[in-house]
Amino acid sequence: MTNALSRLLETRDWLMADGATGTNLFNMGLSSGDAPEMWNTDHPDRIRALYKSAVDAGSDIFLTNSFGGNASRLKLHDAQDRARELSRVAAELGREVADAAGRQVVVAGSIGPTGDIFTPMGTLTHELAVEIFHEQAEGLKEGGADVLWLETISAPEEYKAAAEAFALADMPWCGTMSFDTAGRTMMGVTSADMVAMVEALPNPPIAFGANCGVGASDLLRTVLGFAAQGTERPIIAKGNAGIPKYHDGHIHYDGTPELMAEYAVMARDCGATIIGGCCGTMPEHLEKMREALETRPRGPSPTLDEIAERLGGFSSAADGTGEDDTPKRQRRGRRRG
Repeated sequence: MTNALSRLLETRDWLMADGATGTNLFNMGLSSGDAPEMWNTDHPDRIRALYKSAVDAGSDIFLTNSFGGNASRLKLHDAQDRARELSRVAAELGREVADAAGRQVVVAGSIGPTGDIFTPMGTLTHELAVEIFHEQAEGLKEGGADVLWLETISAPEEYKAAAEAFALADMPWCGTMSFDTAGRTMMGVTSADMVAMVEALPNPPIAFGANCGVGASDLLRTVLGFAAQGTERPIIAKGNAGIPKYHDGHIHYDGTPELMAEYAVMARDCGATIIGGCCGTMPEHLEKMREALETRPRGPSPTLDEIAERLGGFSSAADGTGEDDTPKRQRRGRRRG
């Protein structure tokens, strides 16, 4: 264990990750439909400010502005030939901020899904997926990322292709999936399925877990599902700041800083080691989360009733693991919030 994240994990029993990328950038002026990754070269000062806001709020890990920076996603903006460049710059800007932090801060190179569907339902092959992920991984490596961070994945085939690509890049990595369909990913993966898949990989991640999804309560139910499998691998919890609400033409998340502080300590008590936020999570949320993690003692693993009472009810009665609650599969586009 020689990489920066593994060294930090050896000295701490919890680490705090960052919050939202998209929500923060929209507040800085990003227009809906634009590729945030373009800002790495067009507005590097704003990306530095994004990273620094997470560090100043207490994050030990922050993710680079490269979630949709793969060739498949960038093709929508006629920028597929810039995948390696934009990822490299995203990491370079992150390296600047981390090195100036005055403490150990991990730069995690964010890599999101390709947006394509695997054969035979779609056109994406394993070989092409590996190529797409490898290109982005090499860019992030060149830029100085400490670790690669795969996130918001729904298909196990895509997770496995990324693992193979990261081995080619010779980079340590973490990887999360999004459980947003009655306790499963959109492609039907349960928490137990993910643990089994991760442990069987030839190149397993340093840490794994869940991000985005529905709300904080649902995400913690998934974390409990991971922990129930007896895994010794660090678990990641990166939940949304409440539930999205449409108001005055914009999406707002109703999670208060106090609610996210409650979520953070409950995530730790559920078994998560790396704890952060996803969509809607702002620096003020992170500050309260850090304060709670530092000041509130570790407690017993909460029950589902306790989670619902303190964070709000679940979006579905089932957690996805029963034989009669398999959701209908669906596909929709999504960008990390």
